[in-house]
Amino acid sequence: MTRYIITCGDINGIGPEISIKLIRDTKLNKNEQFIFVCPSKVFNSISKKSEINLAYAEINSIDKIEGITNPLILLDIGQFNLSPGKPTLASGKASVKALRFASQIISKGLSLTVITAPISKEAVSKAGFDFPGHTEYFASVSTTGNYLMMFLSKKLRSALLTIHEPLAKVPKMLTEKLLLNKLSILNESLIHDFKIPKPKIAILGLNPHAGEKGILGSEEEKVIKPVLKKLGNSFIGPFVPDAFFAKKLYKDYDCVVGMYHDQVLIPFKMLDFYGGVNYTAGLNFVRTSPDHGTAFNIAWQNKADQSSMKQAFNQARKISSNRNKK
Repeated sequence: MTRYIITCGDINGIGPEISIKLIRDTKLNKNEQFIFVCPSKVFNSISKKSEINLAYAEINSIDKIEGITNPLILLDIGQFNLSPGKPTLASGKASVKALRFASQIISKGLSLTVITAPISKEAVSKAGFDFPGHTEYFASVSTTGNYLMMFLSKKLRSALLTIHEPLAKVPKMLTEKLLLNKLSILNESLIHDFKIPKPKIAILGLNPHAGEKGILGSEEEKVIKPVLKKLGNSFIGPFVPDAFFAKKLYKDYDCVVGMYHDQVLIPFKMLDFYGGVNYTAGLNFVRTSPDHGTAFNIAWQNKADQSSMKQAFNQARKISSNRNKK
């Protein structure tokens, strides 16, 4: 049985709604199954509000998963106070509990694929969550010890060398060790997860004009170029970021690597905001999520667009299948 875990995200946001809509819209094969980790009360309330009627088997323990053949298992994580449209301590606790359950399912080998609905960093911080986001949490769960944040869409595949870091810290973080590690993970992922035999990877510069040969910054000359020389012809750059996207050069590459968060996320979301997917490469399991937030302003109103969540599932399904191919 191939099982896909879906975590509910922030219960006061759109996570439960887009998850339920995804499940409704997806035709599973006979050997596939959803495990939706969510408070039962939230699941039933959102289903009623969205006029969705799904058949499911409800359980409250991971130990009860095996043996259930229903296409949908609702793993109830208990009762939490609801305040739709607001990040709260209760919604943070629910988000964290859903993630803990998901990681336990993975550690028991019951599933190797998880799709995470959006959480609120404010809410999970209130709940004592010690990670900047999903990516870092699931990296701590993985047995590999290495990870890389990627963004996937039909128009652009991209990756980040640094993730949720203040810009002031980024230059010092760009060491030879970091670049070699992250770019090696990316290359392996493109080959094995996406079945691209010989990836062609573009690397963006850090500084304006990619440093202008050291005049506007030294990182390109001292760190980036020497690493690319070591890695070989698959890695090309560093490119001047604004010109790279303006000339649509990204169309010529299998992946584009940015030095910091917004360098990649701004063009990525401009190209395909509703179809974007966040993927954590390098883990011993598959983890994807929609590339948007909790959208508290439209939560619990049956207005949420599930397109990105559906793409997150489609990508997770495809990558899982690719990993199983010899």
